[in-house]
Amino acid sequence: MTIDGLRVLVTGGCGFIGSHITQSLSNKGAQVIAFDNFSSGYRENLEGLSGDVRIIQGDIMDYRKLSRACKGLDVISHQAAQLEITKALADPITDLKVNTEGTLNVFRAAVENGIRKIIYASSAGVYGEARTLPQTEEHPTDPNWPYGVSKLAGEKYADIYSKYYGIEISCLRYGIVYGPREWYGRVLTLFLRRALEGKPPVLWGGDQIRDFIFVTDVVDFHNRLLEESDRAVGVFNVGSGQGTTIRNLAELVVETYHLEEPKYEDTGEGEMSKEVKGRKRLPLELKRMVLDNSKAKKLGWRPEVSLIEGIKKEYAWLQNNVHRWKELRY
Repeated sequence: MTIDGLRVLVTGGCGFIGSHITQSLSNKGAQVIAFDNFSSGYRENLEGLSGDVRIIQGDIMDYRKLSRACKGLDVISHQAAQLEITKALADPITDLKVNTEGTLNVFRAAVENGIRKIIYASSAGVYGEARTLPQTEEHPTDPNWPYGVSKLAGEKYADIYSKYYGIEISCLRYGIVYGPREWYGRVLTLFLRRALEGKPPVLWGGDQIRDFIFVTDVVDFHNRLLEESDRAVGVFNVGSGQGTTIRNLAELVVETYHLEEPKYEDTGEGEMSKEVKGRKRLPLELKRMVLDNSKAKKLGWRPEVSLIEGIKKEYAWLQNNVHRWKELRY
């Protein structure tokens, strides 16, 4: 399958990851519809694109509008989701509806419109606490948050729709995707926002291990699945394959932006921070998460952006978009 001339709908196409996918596909000659309800997406994410991009304001919960938008298309890239962990904990029903029922609407719309290829944005959150590192796609799935449950349900429905209707569905279990246009609330964004003010990072613990993957590397793998469609069905980890402690992440930010040493705060899981106003430490926090990306690499993909390079790219974006990081979302 060649991307040039491909007709693609990207749900959440004006959001963080979705806008990068939309931009990349457009640059490669695809005809793209960005379908977004603007709960977290921004039209400005797609400003200046010269390719064939149409924006439709719509919600994946509105099946009729979604299905109409899918007429005559070749592929759906399903990136829209309820992403906030605290919201999922406070309101698991809404999380379930958006992430599971909304995903079912996408699959149904594909069947109704004869679309044979879907790329579904899942999450490493389906694994829960790591039993072995790195986590392969065969690692047990035991989510510790409702968000992981709703994403895993989407994967199970993907398997059913793939077998029953013959749709090629690729499920991408994202690591911690970061980069320009990321929403404000996750750990690196907190560190960078404070760095912009000349303040050191605040640590709650610091031994937690995460797998950070730059957004353009995610997009590169996404596009490879379109080009290698005959080998690109099933579940794929999309991570760097490298574990980074939150302490080391903080030290990188300190060294890069010449800050004082990280500040340690005795904040328990589920408690509000006194140093980072409005931010609560997440309950049921994962201790370790590192993804084995060898399956993705078999398709010829490699992460190209180092963590320090990616941090600098995100910080440069932040300097020109401080207005985007005023409201916490997590």
